[in-house]
Amino acid sequence: MALNPDAVGSTSDPVDVSWDSRDVLLYAVGIGAGHEELAFTTENTNGIDQLVFPTFPVVVGWGAGSAMGKVGSFDPTQLVHGKQAVTIHQPIPVEGAVTLTGEITGMFDKGKAAVVDSATTATLDGQALFTTTSSVFIRGAGGWGGERGSSGPQNVPSDQAADHEVSYKTSRDQAFVYRLSGDRNPLHTDPGFAAMGGFDTPILHGLCTYGFTGRALLHSVCGGDPMRFHHIEGRFASPVFPGEALTIRMWSIGAGEAVFTTSAGAGDAERLVIDQGLLRHS
Repeated sequence: MALNPDAVGSTSDPVDVSWDSRDVLLYAVGIGAGHEELAFTTENTNGIDQLVFPTFPVVVGWGAGSAMGKVGSFDPTQLVHGKQAVTIHQPIPVEGAVTLTGEITGMFDKGKAAVVDSATTATLDGQALFTTTSSVFIRGAGGWGGERGSSGPQNVPSDQAADHEVSYKTSRDQAFVYRLSGDRNPLHTDPGFAAMGGFDTPILHGLCTYGFTGRALLHSVCGGDPMRFHHIEGRFASPVFPGEALTIRMWSIGAGEAVFTTSAGAGDAERLVIDQGLLRHS
């Protein structure tokens, strides 16, 4: 099995996907929203128009439009989701139909592992609606003598106290709701499968934690207005277990930008689960 570095620049065939109000509502409750966020969790509350969480694009057409099939062969059990970003180009409608096109944007040789970067753009009526970018780490896939790529700290927060801090408690059953938005990986629900991966219990989807994080950023920095939320990026640092509390800390670094971290647990047991976080907003 070997990766093909010449795949950089390869694109997927365009794929048409759609979503409706129900998909948006299901995603909202999957990332923990409820009675305090009726604009995101109901479609029939008097005087309130339904809205879409800015991180919703990560589940649109789940698995469709990816160009990862172009990169060559590798052991999928050795793949770890490293980074994720979402850039919003236009307001995301409650119901929509888009064309997804993926591209391999980078491939880096880390020696015993490889990093593959990809992007998927959704177009609506010929105009870009959103772009999702992802970086995956594949153990055992390096060693072809390619460029190592960049490394080192990014989006490092200040030593000062955070400008905003929000804590959410995930449900012990959070993964069972979130998986209905597309990611049915048994790692998140099947104890036996999780044990094969070295976990005592199933872990929460990283993109579910990402959604909780986006909620905190939206309400704390953007006043709950998705129109003010333009870009989010972050690195998955360690897994979260359903039922754990998440704490999101945010620091303003200038006009229209903030850095953030997400931690799980509390006290001496608290650990970073998302770092290198950056939000661009208005």
